[in-house]
Amino acid sequence: MWLLAHDKELFIPYDEFPWFKEQPVKFILHVEEPAPGHYYWPDLDIDLTEQIIEHPERFPNCAKNT
Repeated sequence: MWLLAHDKELFIPYDEFPWFKEQPVKFILHVEEPAPGHYYWPDLDIDLTEQIIEHPERFPNCAKNT
């Protein structure tokens, strides 16, 4: 999926962020930005930063399906 954030498009692949894969679209579209570069999906209780989205390999504990 893609997140348009300001002038940037961030790709969020289901392989790296499987929590989004089976969710209703309305939950995915309900995203907040409580701080610059920090995104929160309140219906899913998912927090991601721009760094985690762009470089999930740097955050292996965050980007695994548990």
